[in-house]
Amino acid sequence: MTTLVLDNGAYNAKIGYSHENVSVIPNCQFRSKTARLKTFTANQIEEIKDPSGLFYILPFQKGYLVNWDVQRQVWDYLFEKKCIRQVDFLDTNIIITEPYFNFTSIQESMNEILFEEYQFQAVLRVNVAGALSAHRYFRDNPSELCCIIVDSGYSFTHIVPYCRSKKKKEAIIRINVGGKLLTNHLKEIISYRQLHVMDETHVINQVKEDVCYVSQDFYRDMDIAKLKGEENTVMIDYVLPDFSTIKKGFCKPREEMVLSGKYKSGEQILRLANERFAVPEILFNPSDIGIQEMGIPEAIVYSIQNLPEEMQPHFFRNIVLTGGNSLFPGFRDRVYSEVRCLTPTDYDVSVVLPENPITYAWEGGKLISENDDFEDMVVTREDYEENGHSVCEEKFDI
Repeated sequence: MTTLVLDNGAYNAKIGYSHENVSVIPNCQFRSKTARLKTFTANQIEEIKDPSGLFYILPFQKGYLVNWDVQRQVWDYLFEKKCIRQVDFLDTNIIITEPYFNFTSIQESMNEILFEEYQFQAVLRVNVAGALSAHRYFRDNPSELCCIIVDSGYSFTHIVPYCRSKKKKEAIIRINVGGKLLTNHLKEIISYRQLHVMDETHVINQVKEDVCYVSQDFYRDMDIAKLKGEENTVMIDYVLPDFSTIKKGFCKPREEMVLSGKYKSGEQILRLANERFAVPEILFNPSDIGIQEMGIPEAIVYSIQNLPEEMQPHFFRNIVLTGGNSLFPGFRDRVYSEVRCLTPTDYDVSVVLPENPITYAWEGGKLISENDDFEDMVVTREDYEENGHSVCEEKFDI
């Protein structure tokens, strides 16, 4: 019996058989300006000649799966084309993720689609990052009993303490800041200051990934960003793609930057200074843009303080960062230094950034499928046909 692991994120789906490697594929559909009538699914984005003004059709809104038509088309594509070979549903188990605090109606639709339409042999629905990432962390660090998973993804950031593989529901925190909000904010700033890019989500997302970083000292970097000429080490020139000669944007090397006056070449340039660190700063101070919530380090400490006192040192020692936002340069160091400042001195603080924070949860799913008790965790198709949704509610720790 083969097991398919699908970490169904709002931006990327991480999919693969438990005995093979993972593929990271956009979990959405696209329409391009040039070929308006054709819809591209998942990694067909690579076939689009001119991805400027790309229109995204997302199955997820505000972190919850609401557009089932799109999700079905993406899944059809993944199950047929992507997984090296076609999925034989009747002989395949699936481990699939869903967000915390998911709505019952969404859970029931998911059960129906997986069991009745695709007819998987057995299904295990788990909480998105936490259950799988925690499982992976405990497997790598068998001496630890507790860990706190910080999953900063596309739609929001979750902070979830796990003790002996069970989540502590009373201390879960959600911050409504994720990668989507950062990209949108960067689009707004650039559109206001330089160039109208509100339709260029795809390009600006690439800019964000290429140039943004987390500042270790916000006010110092702000002062540097105000300096003129050579002294301004924060400023960077980003060459935008024109999709004919330049397929992908890139940063101009420091020595080629023209600090005063115009570039002779016809390239379209974005000059970025404080935007580079002011955008990721929202993860640490959401109030900068009027979101009245805690930043990540404060939320970590608040979450741990909601737990019994004797457990707290164990959580501070095992803070695990996952999700795409943790790839910003400086993210781990900033989380560490701020949590350290907010924590009693007699507690050790350790913040772990895995080698690949995006596929970390998927690898946890792969390990779960190899567990001896995996058979007891899943709901089989016979179970479901006999007892309906109630058996899923009982079995899945969601």
